Amino acid sequence: MKYSSIGSSGVRASRVALGVMRMDGATAPEAAKIVDTVVSRGVNYFDTADVYANGKSSAVLGQALKDAHIDRGAILLQTKFGIYRAPHSDTNIRYDFSQAHLLSALDGELRNLQTDYVDFILLHRPDTLVDLDELADTFNKLQNSGKVRHFGVSNVNPMQVELLQGAVSQKLEVNQLQFGLGHTQMIEQEFHVNMGDASSVDHDGGLIAYSRLKGMTIQAWSPFQYGFFEGVYIDSPKFPKLNDLLATLAGKYGTSKNAIAVAWILRHPANIQVILGSMTPSRLEEMTDGADIWLEPQEWYDLYFAAGNDLP
Repeated sequence: MKYSSIGSSGVRASRVALGVMRMDGATAPEAAKIVDTVVSRGVNYFDTADVYANGKSSAVLGQALKDAHIDRGAILLQTKFGIYRAPHSDTNIRYDFSQAHLLSALDGELRNLQTDYVDFILLHRPDTLVDLDELADTFNKLQNSGKVRHFGVSNVNPMQVELLQGAVSQKLEVNQLQFGLGHTQMIEQEFHVNMGDASSVDHDGGLIAYSRLKGMTIQAWSPFQYGFFEGVYIDSPKFPKLNDLLATLAGKYGTSKNAIAVAWILRHPANIQVILGSMTPSRLEEMTDGADIWLEPQEWYDLYFAAGNDLP
């Protein structure tokens, strides 16, 4: 396993992390095995959110860490907050950066995770009604209480980062964004500059270049999905060329297609961390292998082409 700093925090984290959005469906023994599997592969970073199964995923993770006898000081816990759901529902009814909501949400997560602090906390989605002075006060309270050590954002564009960073004194170290061979838009617009085709459209304000300039770590969520949770491209008949090339490179490097897909993301110099979402130990073993594979530049580009992209 390879490690790198998260943003400019100096915190050394595994290049791949475990995201537990789906962990609510695991039994206690299954969850402990999942945790033990990734830790044995060198993973020291875990990502969750208060809205994942209305907190159950975090609670299962917290118990799994105990059951697997994982030393709290040896791992990094990250959660996300700022989404308000209708009671007893999975329906998001607003994004909410109010102090009352954020403080309550974090306290709930600390109970679920069975810890008294999280290493990183991210604002989950942008709240256009945010009171910036109130948010700054909230971040100060969280930091001064010792409940949060580092801060970040998720699913926000560069101007939104600038707006938030201009208000809070804490460095925003992370931006969690969807990225992978099935979701390459951040790369496409970098290539199709000054053109009129669909790939030239910059929807998000140059996220990769901005993150590199600001020293922010991009965390790639749903790295195996295409579209927005439309399905997994690995072994999908919709992506024959991509799967053929993944298989060829897997043979060359003595690994799996899952590992090559992870290696493709990590090959980019933007200090991207991959958030793995599988709850199957055997697949997690394959995926974590990708952290130790260094693709040749032409192999990286060939995978980009095989995923249905082009160059001008």
